[in-house]
Amino acid sequence: MHIQFPSKPTLPRACWEGRITAGSPGMPPHETETELVPQSSDKTLYCEAEPPPTVEKVKPARENSETDLEIEDNEKFFTTGQKELYLEACKLVGVVPVSYFIRNMEESYVNLNHHGLGPRGTKAIAIALVSNTAVTKLELEDNCIMEEGVLSLVEMLQENYYLQEMNISNNHLGLEGARIISDFFERNSSSIWNLELSGNDFKEESAAPLCQALSTNYRIKKLDLSHNQFSDIGGEQLGQMLAINVGLTSLDLSWNNFHTRGAVALCNGLRGNVTLTKLDLSMNGLGNEGAVALGEVLRLNSCLVYLDVSGNDIGNEGASKISKGLESNESLRVLKLFLNPISMDGAILLILAIKKNPKSRMEELDISNVLVSEQFMKTLDGVYAVHPQLDVVFKAVQGLSAKKTIFLLTNPMKLIQNYADQHKITVMDFFKSLNPTGTMKMSVDEFQKVMIEQTKVPLNQYQVREVIKKLDEKTGMVNFSFLNTMKP
Repeated sequence: MHIQFPSKPTLPRACWEGRITAGSPGMPPHETETELVPQSSDKTLYCEAEPPPTVEKVKPARENSETDLEIEDNEKFFTTGQKELYLEACKLVGVVPVSYFIRNMEESYVNLNHHGLGPRGTKAIAIALVSNTAVTKLELEDNCIMEEGVLSLVEMLQENYYLQEMNISNNHLGLEGARIISDFFERNSSSIWNLELSGNDFKEESAAPLCQALSTNYRIKKLDLSHNQFSDIGGEQLGQMLAINVGLTSLDLSWNNFHTRGAVALCNGLRGNVTLTKLDLSMNGLGNEGAVALGEVLRLNSCLVYLDVSGNDIGNEGASKISKGLESNESLRVLKLFLNPISMDGAILLILAIKKNPKSRMEELDISNVLVSEQFMKTLDGVYAVHPQLDVVFKAVQGLSAKKTIFLLTNPMKLIQNYADQHKITVMDFFKSLNPTGTMKMSVDEFQKVMIEQTKVPLNQYQVREVIKKLDEKTGMVNFSFLNTMKP
């Protein structure tokens, strides 16, 4: 497919094998000019115009503008050739330029989610990004880019080594889009390490090319394949991929119609995996049989840190199998079992398994749909004594006496304030005294452990959780300086 520019020669000579001549007029002068390669493929975007000796910036009249821009001073915006390149690319493909992109194309983060770009709008963006060295994270979710748009993006990525994170979720890519992406990433020639492909109509037949690429790709570290329809056949291929992949550290496979067969295959692949630390399998159909395989993974795998199997129809029987794995696991820190039909009996098995394991590193167990009893609370106190870093999230305590309810729910900040008043110090001084470094920040994990172990103001696990909510920066750190903005 050859596309001829309009007769007005304002766009630098460009051709796709992703190549846009960096030394052409309108491009940064310090770049080296790349020799043009003739193209014949219909899938290759080819843009050609005779480059003029100089490129003059002409300020367009507002009434004749084809863009959605409101520019008072042309010189203010067009400081580099890249913005002119984008505008000419938009004219070429026949789309209205996106003013947000014009304003932010020299920033590291560009969010173009829900902009209705379509394949042609995406092509214009891709042309502008070929020689862009500023953007490192690009969001293109929900733009209906389809396979034509993703082809333009991968051609751009052949030349752009600065872009590292890309979100192209919910773009109707389908099987052909999966093949285009797979062919490119199989070469390991991109700097992309974080790729989001959620909700792209990938069915079981799309799993084969994707898994073939991921079996050899070692650059992609974080991958989101959630909200697709891989089903059990796709689960089997993903399991085979996980057994040999040496790059992925985070994988989201939630909402993918996996059932027992697919779950077992995935778990078989996880047994020998040595790099994956975070796995989301929530909202599938693993069931109790899948939980058996999951228990084996926890027993054998030594690198998984975060596991989400919420909403997987796992009952007490499955909780029992998972508990067997927890008794010996030394790496897992977060286990989410929310929205599973687990009762208090299954919950007790889980917390006792953690208690039995002196090397357990568990920090969060989410069973937040489970009602527990006072007896469970007594058992949990014993678990906390062994593992003070642990936080078990449950729904509520049944039949709790009024006196104990008041104890559990007493405002912890009020207790700390009373202590500070009695000792004539500030609340901030109290928190700083708990920090060995004496600074205003601590990691959430370290802070939680210190707060449970300190004896100045005895607090239970629930009160500590409330304190963390007030001081949490949402970055894994608590910040005592937030106390300056709190009302007494």
